[in-house]
This record gives sequence, structure tokens and C-alpha cells, in this order.
Amino acid sequence: MSVPVLLVTGFLGAGKTTFINQLLQAEHGLRIAAIVNDFGSINIDAALLDAAADGVIGLKNGCICCSLQGDLLRTLKIVLGQSPQPELIVIEASGVGDPAGIIQSLIDPVLWNQARLETVVCVIDAPDVPNRSDDPLWRAQVRGSDFLCLAKTEGLSADALASVHSAFAVQRKFHVFDLAQPVPISAFIGGDAPVARDSSRPPLQDDRFTYLEWRHDGAIELQKFQAVMSQLAPSLLRAKGFMTFEKQQGRMLFQLTGTRATLSRAPKSDEDGCQLVLIGDRTVFDAAHAAGALDELTPR
Repeated sequence: MSVPVLLVTGFLGAGKTTFINQLLQAEHGLRIAAIVNDFGSINIDAALLDAAADGVIGLKNGCICCSLQGDLLRTLKIVLGQSPQPELIVIEASGVGDPAGIIQSLIDPVLWNQARLETVVCVIDAPDVPNRSDDPLWRAQVRGSDFLCLAKTEGLSADALASVHSAFAVQRKFHVFDLAQPVPISAFIGGDAPVARDSSRPPLQDDRFTYLEWRHDGAIELQKFQAVMSQLAPSLLRAKGFMTFEKQQGRMLFQLTGTRATLSRAPKSDEDGCQLVLIGDRTVFDAAHAAGALDELTPR
């Protein structure tokens, strides 16, 4: 019997990793293997999910939705070879990719006998919908999904939330969940019949994104880091990383989406120092300038 696959897509910073963590930690009793992909070689999402899934495999140096399809299929072979075999595979697609490419790979008849694509879920940053509605990549992610899950709705007014639902109804997207309330995993898997999918549409090629990976072996000053990130934020779409700050114990998880930034305790790890990924539109984000500004934070 083939193992069902749940594919989770969504734009940068929408909340895909948080959504998957909630699924993994729910009381469903399933053995779940998670395959995650970060933009670049610092795999933050894999570290965040590692404690929750039976097997977390991070795909690095690209996007499984496009350039790493071969790597994805090899990874699926490893996952399916585990003993005991997982009862569900969750794949987190990169926020910079069109899921059409991975969908085409997963509906291959040869693979279907071992792992079948059951559901595609798109996580939506609800407050960001007005800013994304004309974005071709965002629209491709929405179009290729079976279910939409609205994240970060807590701060929206009733009228604003109704407007979001109306916008998706126009696109004939009626299976919409609000993640402010827990959604059982049974809502996404266990269908009686496979979903008919259009495999003819070529994946959207979007090369507008550039990124910076920044590492430092020691601790840095929190206030100076916050000042640098405030300066860089207008040119960034997404930033995330593990940071070690002077006069504080343990690493912190830093996340930025647009201008919204958070700092929280990072999962326990033997590693220390700083690992940071910054992602932006290449027309506005100067990675070299950002690297120089961050390097200024390191002790001389």
C-alpha cells in the first residue's frame, strides 16, 4: 500500500513550518516523516521540526519545487526505506517555488505505487493577502492547492477576514481553514478518491529572489543586531536564523516577515553562534551591503 503525501506550499514567511509543527505534535498517533527545504544551505526549518517528526530530511541548495526534483525523489526513496515505514510523508515546499514541479513529480505512475500525492495545502499569510494578490508566484501556489489555511488572522477585523474569504471564493477556492483554531490532520488525508490534477502546466520560473547566508561562531550584541535588522527590513521579504547574544544564555530563534520580527527561544542544541538567512528581491536587496553590516557586529 502506498504512503500518502501531504504537500505544504505557501509564500515566504506565510507560516508553513508552524503549520507543520502543529500537525506533527497533534494527537493522531501517525508515524510522520517530514521533508523540508530551505532557500540555501542553512536549513532552519529542519532544525525546528526535528524534535516533532520521526524523520526530518532537509533538502539544501535550492527549491524542491523546481531544481531539486531529483534530490527529492532520492530523499523519498530513503524515507520509504525506513523501518517501520512512515504512515504519512509531509513535504514542506520552498516559499520561493511554484508547487507545480513537485506535483508533476509526485503523480508519476511509478512513484504512485509507493507514495501517492493525496493533498496540497497552501498556507496563507492572511494580513498579507492584499499585498500578494497580484503576485504571479503567490497566485500559482494558491491555484495549485486543494486547501487553503489562513495564518495570522488574530489581528484582522471581521470585515477584513470576510474580504480575504471573498477574494478566494472568486478564485473558486472554498476549502479554507482558519488556523486560529486547530485543524485535525484528518481534514487533509483519507480521501476516498485521488484528486484529478492538471500536470500539463509548466512550473512558473521566478528568479527574482536572492539571499544571503551569514554565520558567526560567537555571540553578538542584541541591540546592535536589532538596529541592523531594522535598517535592512524594508529590503527583505524574509529572514530567519538562530542567534547567540552576549549576556544571554542559549540561542534565540529570529524570524522576520516583511516588517514583523520576533525573537523566541530556539530548540535545544549543542551548537552555538549565529546562523542567519536573509531573502529579498534582487532589485532591492543588496546582499553584499547586508553582509558588511552584519560583519560589523562581530567583535574585532
